[in-house]
Amino acid sequence: DHQTILRAWAVKDFAPNCPLYVQILKPENKFHIKFADHVVCEEEFKYAMLALNCICPATSTLITLLVHTSRGQESQQSPEQWQKMYGRCSGNEVYHINLEESTFFAEYEGKSFTYASFHAHKKFGVCLIGVRKEDNKNILLNPGPRYIMSSTDVCFYINITKEENSAFKKQEKHRKNHESKLSYHGASRLPVHSIIASMGTVAIDLQDTGCRTSSGPTLALPSEGGKEGRRPSIAPVLEVADSSSLQTCDLLSDQSEDETTPSDDEVSAGLEYAKGYPPYSPYIGSSPTFCHLLHEKVPFCCLRLDKGCQHNYYEDAKAYGFKNKLIIVAAETAGNGLYNFIVPLRAYYRPKKELNPIVLLLDNPPDMHFLDAICWFPMVYYMVGSIDNLDDLLRCGVTFAANMVVVDKESTMSAEEDYMADAKTIVNVQTLFRLFSSLSIITELTHPANMRFMQFRAKDCYSLALSKLEKKEREKGSNLAFMFRLPFAAGRVFSISMLDTLLYQSFVKDYMISITRLLLGLDTTPGSGFLCSMKITEEDLWIRTYARLYQKLCSSTGDIPIGVYRTESQKLTTSESQISISVEEWEDTKDTKEQISYRSNHRNSTSSDQSDHPLLRRKSMQWARRLSRRVPRHSGKTAEKINQQRMNLYRRSERQELAELVKNRMKHLGLSPAGYDEMNDHQNTLSYILINPSPDTRLELNDIVYLIRPDPLSYVPNTAPSRKDSFCNTVGQDTREETQL
Repeated sequence: DHQTILRAWAVKDFAPNCPLYVQILKPENKFHIKFADHVVCEEEFKYAMLALNCICPATSTLITLLVHTSRGQESQQSPEQWQKMYGRCSGNEVYHINLEESTFFAEYEGKSFTYASFHAHKKFGVCLIGVRKEDNKNILLNPGPRYIMSSTDVCFYINITKEENSAFKKQEKHRKNHESKLSYHGASRLPVHSIIASMGTVAIDLQDTGCRTSSGPTLALPSEGGKEGRRPSIAPVLEVADSSSLQTCDLLSDQSEDETTPSDDEVSAGLEYAKGYPPYSPYIGSSPTFCHLLHEKVPFCCLRLDKGCQHNYYEDAKAYGFKNKLIIVAAETAGNGLYNFIVPLRAYYRPKKELNPIVLLLDNPPDMHFLDAICWFPMVYYMVGSIDNLDDLLRCGVTFAANMVVVDKESTMSAEEDYMADAKTIVNVQTLFRLFSSLSIITELTHPANMRFMQFRAKDCYSLALSKLEKKEREKGSNLAFMFRLPFAAGRVFSISMLDTLLYQSFVKDYMISITRLLLGLDTTPGSGFLCSMKITEEDLWIRTYARLYQKLCSSTGDIPIGVYRTESQKLTTSESQISISVEEWEDTKDTKEQISYRSNHRNSTSSDQSDHPLLRRKSMQWARRLSRRVPRHSGKTAEKINQQRMNLYRRSERQELAELVKNRMKHLGLSPAGYDEMNDHQNTLSYILINPSPDTRLELNDIVYLIRPDPLSYVPNTAPSRKDSFCNTVGQDTREETQL
C-alpha cells in the first residue's frame, strides 16, 4: 500500500487532471488517496462479502458474476440442465440508461418504482434495481413504492445485454441520434469507452425470451383453492402507492413489532438493543452505518469466549445458551478490515431475533483499539486459537455453528511456489470438512485456481468432468472459466483477485463500485435498499413461477428479486475411505457359497499344496476362524470379548473413527457430545445461482431468492418530503459531511 500511495501521489503531481483508479489492500490507508476518482479496498470488500455469505448464501459468487463480462454462452452445449441455466444467467450484468431515452422504462414516467420494475421485467425480462436523480450523485437501490419515476432519472438494471445492443432498438427507427444521447456522463469520457462497453455483449431478441410470460394466464388465479379454502391470489402492483398499501407492508409491520414489543425472554435477559451509529471506528474513512448496539459497552474481559471473569463464568459456547447458531471467523490477526465483517451482520435492518452470535477465532490476540470498536456490538466474542487445533475448534463452539469462515492468512500469501500459498488453508479446511461434514465452510484463497482442491475427493468422476469443462471454456476465451467449479458455484470459496475486474468495470461504468458497496452494506444512503434473502417453503410453492413471485413481492413488501440460489441433491461416487466394511456380515452372507465351494474343492486340494492356491488357503482360514468361534474354550467369555472388540474394529469406517475422536475430545474438555451426530450427517448437494432468471422459471422447494428490500427507515419521494423523510435526509447529509471530515 505504501508503494501504491506513493505512485498515486506521483501521478497526481505529474498529471493532476488524469483520472486515477487505485486498488489498495488495507482500509486504514484509504484516506491517503481520497483524491482518486475510484478506489477499491480489498479488505473492505472481502470481509463484507464473507459476512453476507453467512446470511445470503453465495453472495460472493453473485457479486463476482455481476462484475465480470460474459455473453452468457458458457456451457450452452452441455447435456446437464443446471449448467445451461447457470451459464446463461451468468451473462447478466448491471447497465444504465436515461429513462426518457429508454424503450424499457420510458412509459413508466410518473409511475412508482416498484410498478416500473415489475412491468419492465414482465414485458422485457430486465430487472430494474435502482435509480439516480439528475441533481443528486447518490444511487438509490430500490427506493420503494413511494418513489415516482422522473424523465431525467438514470435507471440501473440487470440484463443479459444493454438496451442499446438489444433487438428492440432496431425497431426504433425514428431515434437516429439515440447513441449520442445515451452517452453516460461519468468521470472520464474517452472514445474507447464505447468499445470496452461493447465487449462481452451480444444483440439478442428479447421478444423470444421474455415476452411470452406477459400474457394473462401466467398470473391468473389457479383453479384450485389453497389450503383451508384460501385462494392464492396476487394483488396487482399499483402505479402510485397509496397510504393503505404502505401500511400493509410486511417489512414495516415486522420492523415495528421488532422495535416496540420485546418478548419477556428478551427483557429478562437484557437483550433490548439500541439502534445508532457505532461510537468508535477502528480506522479513518469507514462509512457510518446504523446498527444494533448495546446500551453500554461490554468490558474487554467479557469479550473473551473461553475464559470466565468476574462478570460471568462461561468458558465455552454452549454455556452461553445462544438461541441462534454461531458464525465463526478464523483469521490470523484482528485487522481493521475485520470490522467490516461485523457491521453488515449488525445493521439496523437485520431483524433482532435473527442476529447470529459472532466468534472470532484468532491466531494472535487482538489490539485494544480493535476491542474498543467491537465492544458496543451485541453477541460478538473472540478467542485465541487456531483451526488446526481440534480443542480450540470445540471450545469456540464449532458444533453449534451455522457457518465457518476461514480467512486467508497474510503470512502464507507469499510462498516459494506460487500455488503453494494456499496449501495450509486447503488442508485445514479439508480436515474441518471430514470432521464436521455438514458444517457450512466458506474459504478465502489466494489463487482461484486452487478452488478445485476444496472438499477434494480422489476418485470423483464428476469433478474430473468439470475440470475438462473448465479447460474447454478457457480455450474459448471465457472470463469465467472457473464458474462451474462446484465450490465456487455454491459460494463456498472466494478469492479477492476475482474482484480485480471491478476496477476495470468502473472505467466504463463509474457507478459499479458504488452499487457494489451498497449491495454489500459498506455504504448506506438514506432511501436506498439493502440486500437480503428469503427461502421458498412448501407454503410458497403456489406462486409457481418467478414472474408471479416478482408480482407478489412488488405488490406486498415492495421487494425487488434479483436472482435465485438453488440447491439440488446430487449422487456422487463415494470414496473408498467412506465405505464401511463389515467382515462378519460379509462372511455370514457368503457362508453357504463358501461351504459348497469348500466341499467341492477339498477333494482336489488333498494332493496339492495349499500354498499354491491362495484362494483355497484363505477360505480354509475363514472356515477355521468360524469353527474356532463355535468351539467352546475354557476362557469362553474372555475370548468372546476379545473377538467382539476385534470385529468392531474391522467394522468401523473412517467416519466412525473421526466421530469417536471428536466425541472423546469433547468429553475430555467437559463438553457434551450431544448434537455432533447432526454435524456429521453430510448429504451431497449441488448449488448454483440464477441471476435474473426468465419470468417463466419454475420455483422449487428450498430455493433462496435474493431480494433488494426498501429502506425501512426512510423513503425519498419526488413530492414534498414528510417530517420523517426530512429528518432522515438531514441525518444522511450529516453523516456524509462526517465522512468527508
